[in-house]
Amino acid sequence: MMVPANQIEIGRATEADVDGIMALQAANEVSNGGTLSASLPRERIHAMLQAMPLMVARDRGRVVGFLMTTPREMNSDFEIVRATFDAFPGAPDAYLYGPVCVDAQYRGRGLAQAMFDALRVLLPGRQGILFIRRDNAASLNAHARMGMSEVAEFTLNGSVFVVLAYTG
Repeated sequence: MMVPANQIEIGRATEADVDGIMALQAANEVSNGGTLSASLPRERIHAMLQAMPLMVARDRGRVVGFLMTTPREMNSDFEIVRATFDAFPGAPDAYLYGPVCVDAQYRGRGLAQAMFDALRVLLPGRQGILFIRRDNAASLNAHARMGMSEVAEFTLNGSVFVVLAYTG
């Protein structure tokens, strides 16, 4: 049964959402046919929850979408994050946006946009910076519709990535 988007709760993630975030992340890793470029361990997600807002979409309590954010220094141990900020340093208080992921059965209902809109309310005036593989046309198009602009590009491990930015 298809649940209308207006019956899905959009809100700030809590510790109770971590299992759902982990499951959705695993289902969308490249190794499982998805497009997520990096996987975050449980401990890192817990730390991210404390540092900045993580947004989720819930259908009757089940996580069906997430949007993560982190201060730039938190995930600087990931080569892809370092490459992103090397390509485009951004504002001094800029943060890393992403990953964002929506369950395959819930795509096309505006959930990524709804999570992004809710995030911007929590972080007004702050610059968000993200990276997307150049070959992920669906994600690039979705983020362009959200008002994000391409600001740089880099190549890592043979893949080309686009850096986008926006101000909340």
